[in-house]
Amino acid sequence: MYTQAMDLAPKEERKTVRSAEEAALEQRFEARIDEGAFIEAKDWMPDHYRKTLVRQISQHAHSEIVGMLPEGNWVTRAPTLKRKAILLAKIQDEGGHGLYLYAAAETLGTSRDQLLEALHAGKAKYSSIFNYPTLSWADIGTIGWLVDGAAIMNQVPLTRCSYAPYARAMVRICREESFHQRQGFDSLLVMMREGTDAQRAMVQDAVNRWWWPSLMMFGPPDGESVHGAQSARWGIKRISNDDLRQKFIDATADQAKVLGVRLPDPLLKWNEERGHHDFGPIDWSEFWRVVGGHGPCNKERLAARVKAWDDGQWVRDAALAHARKQATKEQAA
Repeated sequence: MYTQAMDLAPKEERKTVRSAEEAALEQRFEARIDEGAFIEAKDWMPDHYRKTLVRQISQHAHSEIVGMLPEGNWVTRAPTLKRKAILLAKIQDEGGHGLYLYAAAETLGTSRDQLLEALHAGKAKYSSIFNYPTLSWADIGTIGWLVDGAAIMNQVPLTRCSYAPYARAMVRICREESFHQRQGFDSLLVMMREGTDAQRAMVQDAVNRWWWPSLMMFGPPDGESVHGAQSARWGIKRISNDDLRQKFIDATADQAKVLGVRLPDPLLKWNEERGHHDFGPIDWSEFWRVVGGHGPCNKERLAARVKAWDDGQWVRDAALAHARKQATKEQAA
């Protein structure tokens, strides 16, 4: 009955009633956020909360899918069958992560086709780290150690994200990313302890090239983060960019000592008073240049992604045709 009354009211009154209702809904939403409750797909949410989640989850999904490309380049050149099997399993995991995340984004009312269209058109972003080349086999281990290590540091807090479908997807993703980080570290450890001088030099070179881009994975400094404060207010982001970056540096500095590699930062040292490592300045101009599409492999990565999509059109068409055929059979039965 109340719905009918609202429909029949004058236009100005209908707008006022809707605004009051939305204000009440938003108040209840904010109260649930303050209580630490999870928001489900069927629950009411502000448009900006929904858009923020679509942007973040889709960017995360795109990163998993594009992240398969620099590693796939080394499948046929892995040094042993064991390493080939590990790399294939890791790439398969990343494809699965992308699917989990696209499914989570779809619960917000955006189709997977829309998300992929935005990626292929260059309108959607993915992690800038995947626009760097993999020049040697040591890069694969370094990606596992540093890049996946940074990803875990970023993603574990997301298991407590206020949006429940995203949080649930992150539980499994984090478990698998932990495996990726360990296998990367193990690969480098074998090369450093059992390898030749040339192999140890290869590892050091890879660490030199991937260290700073890995630190950039946490995003710009907190004072320059456009979405950070609001995402924290809504419980989407639990720990700030700078705090996550510091935790990563502290953990990785100790791991580097075990490996026997030098992190390429002459200012990196333990600060007893702070209880953290001090570190040198990050070249944020490089970060924004890569984000803006001018990294070493931006065009190559996007072109490869679009080509894979176009080449796979026949598979999607066949799958849809089979589904229609099965549905017709079931209706006739």
